[in-house]
Amino acid sequence: MKWSGERQARRPRPWEHPLKRVMNKKERLLQRRKRARAKIKYSGRPRLTVFRSNKAIYAQIVDDSQGKTLVSASSKDKAVKAKGKIEAASMVGELIAQKGLKAKIKKVVFDKGGYKYHGKVKALAEGARKGGLEF
Repeated sequence: MKWSGERQARRPRPWEHPLKRVMNKKERLLQRRKRARAKIKYSGRPRLTVFRSNKAIYAQIVDDSQGKTLVSASSKDKAVKAKGKIEAASMVGELIAQKGLKAKIKKVVFDKGGYKYHGKVKALAEGARKGGLEF
């Protein structure tokens, strides 16, 4: 009979690799972001990248060949006056499109940053298309 404090180590199941571990939510997001950027980064076009926080949404058009941000916009800008988060994301998309067209950028590659193409990210993309960006 075992004592109450002792535990026997469980044998790994055949499908479990002993060196692999489960990634947490943040690590999975970073993994998706890394995988998507590897495909996008060297397309020759500027990249429209999205960052989403709980309170705001940010968008930048980045030139990867120079490593510089060309234009940026966020829902914290004074030009964005919206009631809801999705409406604000749509307005940010239109604002980034206006700034991009002013800087003579028409064609970009959309980098959703590891997020699902749904909700605020989708609204931003549709707003940017409505504003005149092509991707």
